[in-house]
Amino acid sequence: MKLSPFRTSSLKLFWYALWRCRLRAENRDPILPSTLSERLRLGLLPPLDAFPSHPPAHQLARREQSFWTAPAWCSSYDKCPSSIADRKALRKVKDDGSADDWAEPGFFARNLHALFLQLLSNLVDNIQLEPTSTRRTALHRYTFPPNTTNPRIPVDVTNDGQRSSTNPQCGRYNAFVCGTFKGEGYTIDAPAEYGIFLNNYPTRGTTHSEQVYIGFQPELGAVFTFPASPSISSPTSILARVGVSLISAEQACKTAEEEIPDFDFERVRNEAEGKWDELLGRVQVDVTGRDVELFYSSLYRTHIAPTDYTGENPKWESEEPYFDSLYCNWDTYQCRGATVQHYMQGGSNADPVLGEFFVKFASHAESLGVSPEDLYTALLADAEEEPPNWNVQGRQVGVWKELGYIAQDMFAPGGANTKWVSRTVEYAFNDFAIAQVAKALGKDQDVTKNFLNVWNANVTMPDEPSIKGFMQPRFADGTWNYTDPRHCSVHDPEKATCFLNAVRRDGFYESSHIVYSQYVPQDTAKLIELQGGVGAFVKRLDFIFANFESTNEPSQQMPFMYHYANRPGLSTQRARQVLAKYFNTTRNGLPGNDDSGAMGSYVAFYMVGLYPLPATRQILLSSPYFANVAFENPVFNTTTVIKAVGFEGNPADGTGGKVFVESVKVNGEPWASNCYIDWDVFEKGGVIALTLTDDINVSCGKDQLALPPSISTGGYD
Repeated sequence: MKLSPFRTSSLKLFWYALWRCRLRAENRDPILPSTLSERLRLGLLPPLDAFPSHPPAHQLARREQSFWTAPAWCSSYDKCPSSIADRKALRKVKDDGSADDWAEPGFFARNLHALFLQLLSNLVDNIQLEPTSTRRTALHRYTFPPNTTNPRIPVDVTNDGQRSSTNPQCGRYNAFVCGTFKGEGYTIDAPAEYGIFLNNYPTRGTTHSEQVYIGFQPELGAVFTFPASPSISSPTSILARVGVSLISAEQACKTAEEEIPDFDFERVRNEAEGKWDELLGRVQVDVTGRDVELFYSSLYRTHIAPTDYTGENPKWESEEPYFDSLYCNWDTYQCRGATVQHYMQGGSNADPVLGEFFVKFASHAESLGVSPEDLYTALLADAEEEPPNWNVQGRQVGVWKELGYIAQDMFAPGGANTKWVSRTVEYAFNDFAIAQVAKALGKDQDVTKNFLNVWNANVTMPDEPSIKGFMQPRFADGTWNYTDPRHCSVHDPEKATCFLNAVRRDGFYESSHIVYSQYVPQDTAKLIELQGGVGAFVKRLDFIFANFESTNEPSQQMPFMYHYANRPGLSTQRARQVLAKYFNTTRNGLPGNDDSGAMGSYVAFYMVGLYPLPATRQILLSSPYFANVAFENPVFNTTTVIKAVGFEGNPADGTGGKVFVESVKVNGEPWASNCYIDWDVFEKGGVIALTLTDDINVSCGKDQLALPPSISTGGYD
């Protein structure tokens, strides 16, 4: 029996190319964060590159796209709870209060008997749920308890009455699904009962939406009653196969039949796990202790988005690789990257993404299908040409080129006059990324320092007179618009929000003046000078970490800023304190929004003792959470190993113990810096040996060259 297909409208480069993890069988306990388990529990569980049925947070506003099937427990068809609110079922919990679930990449369920790996998910009414999937098809198994006479499954079609807004810039697209149900171990010829539901009102025998008043309630779908297993004393298992396509319903059905023709649940589950193993076994760490759970859970999340839409172009046939649905490019470019152009969030951050790729993979660009000249042309177009709608794609180039900053009082068509200071410092970093590509191609390109144009040296932190100088909004005539630097920070007496909304008019986006005044990753040496020297710079960082706010991406690089002041021990301490305080595998273990894996990549980098400098060949060093970390790189066909010599474990609060890097060797030879490593060792392979000490007062090395590079010190020349 098939459902009538319906239609509804509506980087990771470092991780992708370099690393993957594998949960070893001899110590397998892959507990994912509860927030992830909740998401996986209710929808199509995406494998490596599946269409997300339950999207990440950046897609939650488009839930009408989701195709949800879930078992229901009801005494009769007419009384079957079909609305989302009334259909909710609490999960069973263990004696310790934790959910009795089992989650792993490619599969979600509950482990009833670990010895025999009898993996089932028990809801409070004893209906068992197990989802797995291929790239474009999901397979669910619902097992109803013995003596069930009328197993029922509601299917959601829309949660908004088939109404959805259409942004004229974004356009509109159609999605199609094809659902097929089958009994496991017995034959289902047809449903015993069927009909459309509207909210909590299933109408038996209806087959078309025109038969109900859609405008009456927003939730619309179908409820099916299936024949029970002939052996009534045995459990009844029903399989639901759902194919997805952006082309047509026929394509969705064809895809489902091609990818899961046999409804073999165990085969699909094992293959999904194998795909994740293939991707994630490129990073290997010691699997002792709970730190491994946080690390692999974080690394897993970096691969949930973007989505692989290859072969699903509704306009023309093409098998060229195509990835989309990475809404959070601004959030991810600092720790993740990709080789495709993206739809932008408030301006273009494709520049550091493309720069990151080319600076590290220039020698392999052609073999990877990337034209260096085309890439550079795209970067120049982004820097020189203002698109009609720079609010969502590209940059506000006109005023940027005229003034060297985004002025608060210059209104122009094509975008909203917001985020002036944030865009200025981000655009300055974008220009740095373009210059890095230009240099690699032997072209001339000025490295601008336009972040200086919004630095007001005369602004002082209230109640902290020693902290002086902040990024501030500026008018077109060069005068300043003073705003309290505490605004929207944890120190703000008015407790204002940092998120962009109708009243958010201070020129910053998702972070405070305090945080953005530290954001000059391309020239932190100059920032130290602006803030009064090394002593004042360290004091300011200490002030920030006394009340640190870690929920948004501009804060990610801040713990490692002590490196530039020759205090790498403090960087290690702060990074570990942040992880200990804010990140874990409990329900509350992810501050803020994961933003397409941005926060997950942040945690993963910290835990292997690295932090990337986008669009450069330098990577900041700290101590890993594991005695050994091995990275297999399939592009270069090399393996790089980090060995923590003297590793004694990880202090619970991030302080104390042998966690500070005293010296570094690369392939047995002393390395000139304890604070950064060059990309060459990952490209060519080798062993990075970090000798650890319990002395927090370690340094970067013997001279200034040991400090991480900055523009003003000639570090990138």
